[in-house]
Amino acid sequence: MKTAVVGGTGYGAVELIRLLDKHPMVQLESIVSHSQSGTEIHAVYPHLSNIVHLTMDEWNIQNLHQQVDIVFFATPAGVSKELLPQCREYDLQCIDLSGDFRLASREIYETWYGKAAPATAFLQEAVYGLTEIFAADIKQSRLISNPGCYPTAALLGLIPLVKNRLIDLGSIIIDGKTGVSGAGRSVSLGTHFSEVNENVKAYKIGSHQHIPEIEQYINAVLPEADAEKDVKVTFSAHLLPMTRGIMCTMYADLTAPVTTAELGRLYAQFYDGHPFVRVRPEGILPATKEVCGSNYCDIGIHADERTGRVTIVSVIDNLVKGAAGQAVQNMNVVNGWDVTAGLTDIPLYP
Repeated sequence: MKTAVVGGTGYGAVELIRLLDKHPMVQLESIVSHSQSGTEIHAVYPHLSNIVHLTMDEWNIQNLHQQVDIVFFATPAGVSKELLPQCREYDLQCIDLSGDFRLASREIYETWYGKAAPATAFLQEAVYGLTEIFAADIKQSRLISNPGCYPTAALLGLIPLVKNRLIDLGSIIIDGKTGVSGAGRSVSLGTHFSEVNENVKAYKIGSHQHIPEIEQYINAVLPEADAEKDVKVTFSAHLLPMTRGIMCTMYADLTAPVTTAELGRLYAQFYDGHPFVRVRPEGILPATKEVCGSNYCDIGIHADERTGRVTIVSVIDNLVKGAAGQAVQNMNVVNGWDVTAGLTDIPLYP
C-alpha cells in the first residue's frame, strides 16, 4: 500500500519517514508540506540524503487520493481538522498524530486547545489509537486519532489498576517529564539551548491539553461498578534537557493491601501478548534511555505497604511510541498485518 505524510518538516513526520521507509508492507509515496513544497526532503533533513528521494508537495487532494491509500497527519493542532475530512470523502485511511480528533466533546476541545473544534461527525467517527487497549475498535476504523505522548505513557501505566479497581480514582497524580523534541522543531525561547541546558522547569500547570485526554480515556475504561464516576487527575509537565523521552511517574492510593510482586504479576498478565509493553521485574525501574528510538513502553511498579500508595513509572520515546511508532502500529492493526511490522528496532543505547 502507498502512504503519504502530511506536515513533512516536523520531528513526528521525519520519524514517520524513517519508520515507513523500512516497513515491509508500504511504500512512502508523498510528503506534503505547505511551507517547503517543491523542496527535496534531504535539503531539510540531510540525514535522509541518498535514502529518501522525494520532493515535498503542496496539499492537493485531487492528486493525493489517486496516489495513496493511507495518509498520516503529522501537523500542528488545528490543521488536520481542515484537511482530513477531504481524505475521508475518498475513503482513505487516515491516522492523525495531532490532537484534533482525540476529544469527544467540541466544547472541551475549544476550551483546552483554544481553537474551533472539528465537525461532530468526524469526532464521532474517530477511534482513539491506544493500540494495546482499543485494538478491536481500531481494526474497524478508517480514522485513527493517535494518542498524545504523555497520555500514552500515563494511560498504559494506569489502566491495569483502574480496570482492576485497585486504586482510589480520586487520588491519581501524574508527574510527567519530557525531552525538548516534544515541543516540535519550531524555534522558541522556551527551547533555546541556553534556556534548557542544565535546567528543569514545569510548564502548563493545570492547563495542559493532555489533561482532558487522559481523563476521557480513563473514564472510557472504567469497570461497570465505577461507570458513574467522573475521574479527574492532577497532571504536571516538566521539560528536561534531553532530546527524546517521556517519563510519567504516577501515584495513587491503593484500595486494598497488595504487594509489589502481586502487581507485577497483574501487569504481566494484562499486557501478555502485547509485545511493545515491557513490565520490569520487582525492584527494577525503567529509564528513558532504555526505550530511546524504539516503540516500547517500559513500566515499573512499587506498592508502598507503609503508606498504602502505589507508584508507577512509565517511559516511552515521545517521537516513536508517543507519536510515529504508535501510528505505524495502528496502521498495522487496521490492515491486519503483524503488529510489530516495521517496528522491531532494538532501543538505542547508550
